[in-house]
Amino acid sequence: MGDAAEPRYLRSNVILEPLVDRFYAWLHTVAPVQASMNLAFLHLPLLESYLQNPSVHVAASTNPAMRGGYFVGIEEERAGEVADLVKSIKEDRADMLAFAAGVAEAEDMIRQEATGFDLTPLYPKLPAALKGLVEMAYDTSNQASLHFLEALLYHSPAYDEGRQSVQLSLDDGVERPFILSTPRLPKPGVLDLPLPFRHPGLAELVAARVRPTTLDRLREALELDDGQAGALDRLLTDRPSLSPDRHIDGGGRIRYYGHACLVFQTEQAAIVTDPFISTDNRHGDRFTLDDLPDHIDLVLITHGHQDHIVLETLLQLRGRIGAVVVPRTSRGNLPDPSMGLYLKHLGLPVIEVDDFDEVAFPGGTVTATPFLGEHADLDIRGKSTYWLRLAGKSIFVGADSSGIDPTLYRYVRGHLGKADIAFLGMECDGAPLTWLYKGLLTRPVSKKMSDSRKLSGSNAAQAGQIMTELGADEGYIYAMGEESWQGHVMATTYTEDTYQLKQIEEFLSWCADRGLTGEHLFNKREWRW
Repeated sequence: MGDAAEPRYLRSNVILEPLVDRFYAWLHTVAPVQASMNLAFLHLPLLESYLQNPSVHVAASTNPAMRGGYFVGIEEERAGEVADLVKSIKEDRADMLAFAAGVAEAEDMIRQEATGFDLTPLYPKLPAALKGLVEMAYDTSNQASLHFLEALLYHSPAYDEGRQSVQLSLDDGVERPFILSTPRLPKPGVLDLPLPFRHPGLAELVAARVRPTTLDRLREALELDDGQAGALDRLLTDRPSLSPDRHIDGGGRIRYYGHACLVFQTEQAAIVTDPFISTDNRHGDRFTLDDLPDHIDLVLITHGHQDHIVLETLLQLRGRIGAVVVPRTSRGNLPDPSMGLYLKHLGLPVIEVDDFDEVAFPGGTVTATPFLGEHADLDIRGKSTYWLRLAGKSIFVGADSSGIDPTLYRYVRGHLGKADIAFLGMECDGAPLTWLYKGLLTRPVSKKMSDSRKLSGSNAAQAGQIMTELGADEGYIYAMGEESWQGHVMATTYTEDTYQLKQIEEFLSWCADRGLTGEHLFNKREWRW
């Protein structure tokens, strides 16, 4: 270990994986209602299935044909550690498991007993774990449902910061295990810190990407012992690795960082959409955390899926963000957790927006616009596309929204004018309902029904209609998980005959036939004007 008082920087390729009970942390494993449900009805049964036959899980997790499946990729000789994890979850998270069981019980009661008459007599019948934390209500079709008082739930036994920890390691380019199925056990070369995500020491650590600190200062901030301090020292360096062109001194610039992440810059401001950014800067084929401007005025989150509100990246940016802009949710709907509450409790500044709310930044504005589809027809309001005005251009950020009703975009154009550029997602044959929402479903769904309700964005015809209605001259299609560093989150596999890629080719031909610019993005791209 070097001089603990010398100036030090966080290495460029440091991975910071946020964990809850050893599983990768994202909105649905942290927000109290959804976390309880996924722990009880997805993660715990998954671990118990692994313990019954570890070899089957390991074989399936390494089979390319089963990529993205719910299999635990932990070596059979470590099954004892998985058994210990199961035991600790059952003992230490009993309140969360009771809450999840109470949700299932209450929803079953409502289905049977809420028949259009007064709901007051049902409140005494609510499970004890739910009392004071929910409301029952009818819609105008006399269908009753359960609504959660989310703000209170963050102060209830269903939310336990003791679940939270981070794993720090160096990115060596090897694909990490699939985040939705495989917990992260301790291993050599990895520093485990049992700290809540909002811990100020973590903000101090990631700030060392852009300004120097010392090992002594970090040791105190992170409350490290000698062994942990030695492990942390290996993640530090004596010089920063920031790119010299991370800022611009005039005009406008857009950089594509992969997946749905775009960085919009002028001399005055920087805006980032859905940050999901590589930590591996060895290749030169991608923009990384090194290329980000030192200060980011706004981060725009389009929706709550694990590849768009990426906590791992957001934690790397703590202290550098003016505000995270998130769509307002429906307040208490089971599949629609509040992103605002979630991020505030993790120590991030938040602005919540409804459709056509405008947020100003130096030299420009961003307007929230409607987002249709891609959520398996669940009643989810927490989704937004965005319209940016900066450096003389109007830019539509469509994320994974679908053109299922293209007339919507005629209204958007009527409200905001013509778009110069449109960024669109064309994952037009997405995963079925149960792939992402199985843990939240308290009533069985047939495979046929699940397969009919997919997490799909626009196909070629729908993307073309969006372009037409917006009057856009340029259309750019996201890479949809094709970038190599996203496999642990996306788990996608494409061939030249894959339906999605064929649809993208059809869209690009449509653009060419009309004299429009069309392009399928991959790895990195830059626009200047």
